[in-house]
Amino acid sequence: MGAGGWQWNDAWIFVSAVIAERLERDRAAHAALPITGASLADVLAAADFLHHAVPSRQELQDSVRRLAGAGLIVVEDDLVEVAPAGEQLWRTRPFSGLSSAVMTLQAQLNRASTPGDSGWVLDERTYNAAVREYALRLADGR
Repeated sequence: MGAGGWQWNDAWIFVSAVIAERLERDRAAHAALPITGASLADVLAAADFLHHAVPSRQELQDSVRRLAGAGLIVVEDDLVEVAPAGEQLWRTRPFSGLSSAVMTLQAQLNRASTPGDSGWVLDERTYNAAVREYALRLADGR
């Protein structure tokens, strides 16, 4: 498999998607709700937690396209789920803690797979709505 070519942002967004989906899964389980995946606002929140920055629309779109095209995540509307191949990648990573998870994952991505291109488009309106939702959560202390 792996020919390399993954960027740091791809690993950042992947780790953010994993964290966001797990948090959403826990919230849904505790509230006895169906598990639907993480919203884009959830992914932005996790990305900010990891790197103290919110990815731009272009950064998010490019990484999601590459990750989804490689079969590591699934995106439908504004919901992100880690695909079985992504779960496998996450479970088999060398454990390094969150402080170095992005660097570890980038190296693992480059060994394990080649970036794809899903053709997914993140329009400005959807991105801005996700940023607003995340900003409201911050203001509410969530």
